[in-house]
Amino acid sequence: MGRLNENENENETDLQTPSSAGALDHSSLSVVVDGSDQTDSLTEPLLRPEPEPEEQGQESSNSHVVSSSSREQPERLASLDVFRGLSIAGMILVDNVGGLWPALNHSPWNGVTVADFVMPFFLFIVGMALALTFKRIHDRLKLTQKALVRAAKLFFLGVLLQGGYYHGVNHLDYGVDIEVIRWCGVLQRIAFCYLVVALCKIWLPKRQTSDGSNGSFKLLKVYLWHCIVALLFSAVYLSLLYGLYVTDWQFSAPLAYQGYLIRPSLPKLNVDDTLLTVKCGVRGDLRPACNAVGYVDRLILGLSHLDQRPVFIRTKECSVNSPNYGPPPPNAPVWCQAPFDPEGILSSVSAVVTCFVGLHYGHILVHEKGHMKRLQHWITPSLELLVFGIILNYLGMPLNKPLYSFSYMCLTAGAAGLVFCAFYFLIDVKGWRYPTLLLEWMGLNSLLIYTLAACGVILSFIQGFYYKVPQNNLVSYIEEHLFEDLIPSKRWALMVSVLSEIILWCLIAGALKAKGIFWKF
Repeated sequence: MGRLNENENENETDLQTPSSAGALDHSSLSVVVDGSDQTDSLTEPLLRPEPEPEEQGQESSNSHVVSSSSREQPERLASLDVFRGLSIAGMILVDNVGGLWPALNHSPWNGVTVADFVMPFFLFIVGMALALTFKRIHDRLKLTQKALVRAAKLFFLGVLLQGGYYHGVNHLDYGVDIEVIRWCGVLQRIAFCYLVVALCKIWLPKRQTSDGSNGSFKLLKVYLWHCIVALLFSAVYLSLLYGLYVTDWQFSAPLAYQGYLIRPSLPKLNVDDTLLTVKCGVRGDLRPACNAVGYVDRLILGLSHLDQRPVFIRTKECSVNSPNYGPPPPNAPVWCQAPFDPEGILSSVSAVVTCFVGLHYGHILVHEKGHMKRLQHWITPSLELLVFGIILNYLGMPLNKPLYSFSYMCLTAGAAGLVFCAFYFLIDVKGWRYPTLLLEWMGLNSLLIYTLAACGVILSFIQGFYYKVPQNNLVSYIEEHLFEDLIPSKRWALMVSVLSEIILWCLIAGALKAKGIFWKF
């Protein structure tokens, strides 16, 4: 599926500086747009572009002429790499310490924590990168084919990693029954959003404007069709979320959790034939049991293909240790045992809009030439989205990651814009690159590190080598004797262990960069 490429520079985005431009103006970084603007080079995006063909034909008399000998080596937009690396590091941290650090665990249902910003940050980065990947459209059919292939690769890699084939750290068995394979997940959602936005970028026309407007508002009119599609996705999501009638439904309690969830003192009994009924018969319900997001997934995917251990089992209704996992209270509702997928179909429709927001920010990067102009056109909509999301929350539309509510989309997209602005100002404007170098290295090989580290593939592999019993393996020995023996607090021992792992992966990524090795997909 993926491959290691030792000549990654061949695939850098062709955003070159003309020799006729004289000395570089470091207050401005502009990129090539349709062969017209040619100044300092910027970036290669998250989903790496193929080499673009050279521009054919002669330029007009007032255009810069760029010869191959005068072209400088293209550079990357370091702030985007750092942002990507931060998101990967955040995912590793959340997945490993969330159980002992509630602030770093996903919210059980309504509300947001630090962990709930990671997925929207990824989608924002994907959208922003697409504006750079497809800044020049030469062959729409060929680019469409490449987008379809990349999306398919990401989707099936996600199914392999999160569909149930790998049973996770501390489980040495593997394999999955096709009847219960999970089709949705993090990479699957990224693949879907990438494909939708990429196809829009490739096929939807740009509008010519001559009304004198400038900046972000002008770009919204230039890319009006993108805005229309984003609004259409939002309208479809909101219409179904609040208008779809959710009927009563039944399910069989997952065998692995029956005894624990129903009564922690009871043994796990095989009651697969016992159907539990959830009473709904409502519209616009945003609680775990009767929302339209879960209804669409049950209708299209089926109960057996959803996440069998959903996040809402940590709510107060389902866990006495909420917001952590724990035995249910005596009057726990039936739906606490029901499956639910946090990366399902309808919630991914809303997630696409985050990717479109990132695409708009990428357009600003491509079209605007000055640092301060770019920051102005980024910060203003970021603050507007952030405030709008908070207002919607107070008006009754809760911030909810499992549903990917519209308020949550606005809040997290605005936050992503502000975080990127901070990195862009500090790294690409002020030149403070060295303090973030580790994250930049991680961002260069984000997919490889996500697969090996965030999904636990490398830890599962190492734990496969043990002494006499599976518990006696190198990973367990390091955790128990290197960290827990030295640090009395179990919470802090785990935190130091995971931070050490993140730093180790940053260094590995740096070594791969030094060798010119990048995992392309």
